Amino acid sequence: MKLTYNNEHVGDVLLVTLRKVDGPSYEYHDDLTVIKDDDEIIGLNIFKASKKISLHEGVNIEPTEDIVDSINKVLEEYGEERIEFDTSPKFVVGRVTEKAKHPDADKLNVTKVDVGNELLQIVCGAPNVDEGQLVVVAKVGAVMPDGLYIKPSRLRGVESTGMICSKKELNLEDDGVKGIYVLDDSYEVAQPFEVK
Repeated sequence: MKLTYNNEHVGDVLLVTLRKVDGPSYEYHDDLTVIKDDDEIIGLNIFKASKKISLHEGVNIEPTEDIVDSINKVLEEYGEERIEFDTSPKFVVGRVTEKAKHPDADKLNVTKVDVGNELLQIVCGAPNVDEGQLVVVAKVGAVMPDGLYIKPSRLRGVESTGMICSKKELNLEDDGVKGIYVLDDSYEVAQPFEVK
């Protein structure tokens, strides 16, 4: 879930992005636009948001259980389905524990990444990925700064659950390094990573 609120430039509107699709449908209520893919809610525009939801300062707002509860109250007011959302961090520090060549693609590697409470298999095309590295992982359910929704996928026949991120993908200043963002030892596995 990505929450965006920019009262100065957009007005008192909370933009909620659960995932993006081509060709969504829209349902309009008084102070609410519901964006759907078939019958599934994938986004919301909540107008007069500050009167309905307690929002913190900042354009990108971290989803909390209180905010999700408030969003669900707005949805219920208009007879819409509640949304379920796991509020655990979606961008975390992980350690690459294994790296093997992809069986069907020369430029891809199949990695195992420890993110604390689970070991994720992630297919990665970065030339600099290696065992032992601390990296930023976008877990399933993350919404990247460019709007890409991270979901389980198969890359050339191999399952991948998440993404190891580059600085560019995280919207950080590019240092010219081609490939993933390798963190230094000041970071710890499972530590949330703040994405702007």
